[in-house]
Amino acid sequence: MRGLDELDVKGRRVLVRADLNVPLDGETITDDGRIRASVPTIRNLTGRGAKVIVCAHLGRPKGSPNPKYSLAPVARRLSELLGEEVAFATDVIGESAQAAVSAVGDGQVALLENLRFEPGEESKDDAERALFAGKLAALADLYVGDGFGAVHRRHASVYDVPRLLPHAVGGLIAAEVEVLKKLTEDPARPYVVVLGGAKVSDKLGVIANLLTKVDRLLIGGGMAYTFLAAQGYEVGNSLLQEDQLDKVRGFLAEAGERGVDLVLPVDVLAATTFAPDADFEVVDATAIPADREGLDIGPRTRELFAAKLADAATVFWNGPMGVFEFDAFSGGTRAVAEALIASDAFTVVGGGDSAAAVRQLGLPEDGFSHISTGGGASLEYLEGKTLPGLAALEDEDGA
Repeated sequence: MRGLDELDVKGRRVLVRADLNVPLDGETITDDGRIRASVPTIRNLTGRGAKVIVCAHLGRPKGSPNPKYSLAPVARRLSELLGEEVAFATDVIGESAQAAVSAVGDGQVALLENLRFEPGEESKDDAERALFAGKLAALADLYVGDGFGAVHRRHASVYDVPRLLPHAVGGLIAAEVEVLKKLTEDPARPYVVVLGGAKVSDKLGVIANLLTKVDRLLIGGGMAYTFLAAQGYEVGNSLLQEDQLDKVRGFLAEAGERGVDLVLPVDVLAATTFAPDADFEVVDATAIPADREGLDIGPRTRELFAAKLADAATVFWNGPMGVFEFDAFSGGTRAVAEALIASDAFTVVGGGDSAAAVRQLGLPEDGFSHISTGGGASLEYLEGKTLPGLAALEDEDGA
């Protein structure tokens, strides 16, 4: 992939596809990690005299304008982080966008409204997507792909536009790819992966691929209860995907055949209901009461997981160990994060809820080797899939 510094950007309009898909509470940004991660590439370009036009998506507005998903709060935060005003266009390719692009000067920045307000962005129809891509590309002279969280999508702004303009990869994507290559090509061992989150079905492909690569696989979060149920244990009202039981039994068998140490919780916090103030008790993971649900891994599991991480040389972590949004059930996620911070390993936090948990729990981000901005994209890379956005950037024979 062509690097950022290989583009001659002075005085030219550069369309930067960033990942600014941040969580909002009304108009308040509750986690600005992705915005901060986009700043270095933007500063690189403005510092070299480019006219920077940033485009991004937020949420799922389903192809039409929706004030709930406006990027206006992001424009304000980006202005604060850059220390200069970011012009905000109230549409994507319309009059406001045209005016903002015409007005942006060398070393200045404009942000277009949410790409997903345009039906062509996510269209499955190649012609509709190409039509929108052509109008978006017409706003710029060059393209920089820096939205790693979207590169697993065949969307106009990440797949079609770079085929229409001379393009390069931004610093964020370059760093993500370098890290993911370390995890897939020749990881230092022992190589330990920690997976959590709600559903086994979200991680079927990555589990199947990782079983051929890792030394240990630690399973927590809601998905652990399907693994426990697959072994015949009662999981009460805990999250359970019954349609995945046979698949999980296959994973357990394969782990045994390959000599992979697949580690499940030995105790859990079993609550009476799904609520931040729910009554709970610590119970063996093999004896969850029928009227309770597991909302976090227990203290013995936290110690077990920390021990399994202590001698690791490489660690990838994706997915919280419990309902970390509730203080009472955040201890398991904190314990795993602190074990990674204490480790001498190359540690990668795989984006999404894991990255949000690190920030929400007030843990030092520099305590980890790398915090990804793209949960879904990271997982698909680790599955061995071709990511459309990366494939488009790798093609240096484009316009």
